[in-house]
Amino acid sequence: MAGSGCAWGAEPPRFLEAFGRLWQVQSRLGSGSSASVYRVRCCGTPGSPPGALKQFLPPGTTGAAASAAEYGFRKERAALEQLQGHRNIGNSSRLVSPRPVTLYGVFTIHFSPNVPSRCLLLELLDVSVSELLLYSSHQGCSMWMIQHCARDVLEALAFLHHEGYVHADLKPRNILWSAENECFKLIDFGLSFKEGNQDVKYIQTDGYRAPEAELQNCLAQAGLQSDTECTSAVDLWSLGIILLEMFSGMKLKHTVRSQEWKANSSAIIDHIFASKAVVNAAIPAYHLRDLIKSMLHDDPSRRIPAEMALCSPFFSIPFAPHIEDLVMLPTPVLRLLNVLDDDYLENEEEYEDVVEDVKEECQKYGPVVSLLVPKENPGRGQVFVEYANAGDSKAAQKLLTGRMFDGKFVVATFYPLSAYKRGYLYQTLL
Repeated sequence: MAGSGCAWGAEPPRFLEAFGRLWQVQSRLGSGSSASVYRVRCCGTPGSPPGALKQFLPPGTTGAAASAAEYGFRKERAALEQLQGHRNIGNSSRLVSPRPVTLYGVFTIHFSPNVPSRCLLLELLDVSVSELLLYSSHQGCSMWMIQHCARDVLEALAFLHHEGYVHADLKPRNILWSAENECFKLIDFGLSFKEGNQDVKYIQTDGYRAPEAELQNCLAQAGLQSDTECTSAVDLWSLGIILLEMFSGMKLKHTVRSQEWKANSSAIIDHIFASKAVVNAAIPAYHLRDLIKSMLHDDPSRRIPAEMALCSPFFSIPFAPHIEDLVMLPTPVLRLLNVLDDDYLENEEEYEDVVEDVKEECQKYGPVVSLLVPKENPGRGQVFVEYANAGDSKAAQKLLTGRMFDGKFVVATFYPLSAYKRGYLYQTLL
């Protein structure tokens, strides 16, 4: 779709018009060599979720950089537009399968008559796996978090690869959490290509680059032509490294470039898992270890395909989230702890009064779709509040955490919408 053009100065204006609507540019989220990303919100539509404006060709860009930006825009647009056709893409239900970031539309703005700037209006996502790795403080992510991320990314890759696409730049910064859809999604298709039609020599990011891509890059730098093109197997290599980093809590860039890794990567993976097994010997981590090993074969033909990897026994284990997981991953459902004690739960009149008080307070941050306060375990005394969207839930979580209720400090976390809808209450690990 196309939007209306508008004139921008050296800095983005506070408002812009596109798709017949007025959008407020709220903040810059980040920038790269050929694009900048801004948080935007549609004016005049209360309750609408914010979006992400990816603007290619920053002001003042000319020559080769301008050509690269235009090329990157066309590649990413083509990939995202084709990938929106999947049966799970465009599904109005919030409980949908993981998928690439949703593309809302495309438009062009002009800094000057001869300098167009291409823009993609995208779904705004939340925390990235890169940020989750920072929060893990070298302890590693929980098995629940790793399992959730692995399944979501593999489902997205299975779809991409079935459509003939190679992402070619899978890394922690390009995997983000969608609060509305309760899953991890892939972003940044600037290096993606159709398998068998690789039009980019230098693919993947250092530290997550498959051996065959590394060889191809070295040959290209030497001015030599590679005999073979990279395949979808490069994405599985990258995911294997990401999952190993999530488990270990360590960046592995230097490890995977070492001679020891090249000589016997399997032994290094065994060592990482052996050193972590002492922390919680009850967790059957060997299923994850074997899954990661199947993704990290030097020979791409031996690497497990995404669709087959989803059949790993690792995904049959019912892990429970840690409380830190439910603080870091927003959803439309808020869970309040330390609110009701046994006296309220055992007196029906007091119970109903306090539930009404809590609901009234929670409605200050947005419409409450439902509210649940279990009287029995699991979940006894906890308050579950379902909001119409994750934006309201996030606002409530921020402002309710640390508040006093009946002389007690309130603890507010998020809660998986899918589990809440099924009536399943985790016995959350602390």
